[in-house]
Amino acid sequence: MTVPVWAYIAVIGGLLVVLAVDLWIVDRGEAREFSMRQAGYWVTFYVALAVLFGGLLWATMGPDKAGEFFAGYITEYSLSVDNLFIFFIIMSRFAVPRAYQHKVLLVGIVLALVMRGMFIALGAAALQRFSWLFYVFGAFLLYTAFTIVRDHLKDEDEDFNENLLLRWVRRAFPTTEGYVGSKITAKIDGRRMVTPMLIVMVAIGSTDLLFALDSIPAIFGLTTDPFIVFTANAFALMGLRQLYFLLGGLLQRLVYISYGLAFILGFIGVKLVLEALHASGVSWAPEIPIWLSLTVIGGTMVITTVASLIKARVDSRRSEESSPTGAS
Repeated sequence: MTVPVWAYIAVIGGLLVVLAVDLWIVDRGEAREFSMRQAGYWVTFYVALAVLFGGLLWATMGPDKAGEFFAGYITEYSLSVDNLFIFFIIMSRFAVPRAYQHKVLLVGIVLALVMRGMFIALGAAALQRFSWLFYVFGAFLLYTAFTIVRDHLKDEDEDFNENLLLRWVRRAFPTTEGYVGSKITAKIDGRRMVTPMLIVMVAIGSTDLLFALDSIPAIFGLTTDPFIVFTANAFALMGLRQLYFLLGGLLQRLVYISYGLAFILGFIGVKLVLEALHASGVSWAPEIPIWLSLTVIGGTMVITTVASLIKARVDSRRSEESSPTGAS
């Protein structure tokens, strides 16, 4: 079923309107911190919006397409939660004032939408012409799952290494010593200079590019419909900056989330390879239904989240019992 161009325009236009309202409400007056209550309202709103959109797909395109959307949405949302760890490290690394962090995240989200849109268009066109790319995507996801577990065991996710683009920006442009409000450039002693705000935005944007390399093959393992791929990514990204503030310190407590994501990416990688073999006429290769994918993805995230919170509570209790105050 070919989705008409007006459907893409309607979705993009609707999301832009929602984003504009979001910005108008948050950015009124002087810069201020994003409150937990405010973040909670917006996260709930964006999740409800995604559920409503999935219901609309069910009514107009059938349960299979709706299932593909929800499976893709949950996968992309889960990957976005993992990405928030890196955002948290970047914010801490560059000491971004909390009142301006939501603006930095907004730029990152807009860049992510643009870059993922390009990757989706290229990926859809390539898969139509070169079916062997399903094997490549499957192998890439399996390798990514392996590296996630390996790096987590080595605690490498606690470091942020500046990429080539970020190092070039640092060398090419004179930078002010501190932040100048939320400005990305400022004139100091008659000389135009960039502020650390621009450096942070480059760091977030270039990191988003690396995230897209993981997320796009993952969702193409669940659906090859470009419209579903785009909308699942868009809805997953829209509430990301509010989720950053809502989770706050909880990010550090989700210790098992990386293992859950590695399992999901590994499952999708195997699914891609099996379905490519099935399409090639290999009789023993099964075709994994979307309801099973949705069950595995949703169940994995629930289990790893609950397990993480239980471990955090147990560790906290043990820490209190072993402390001098607890011992007395």
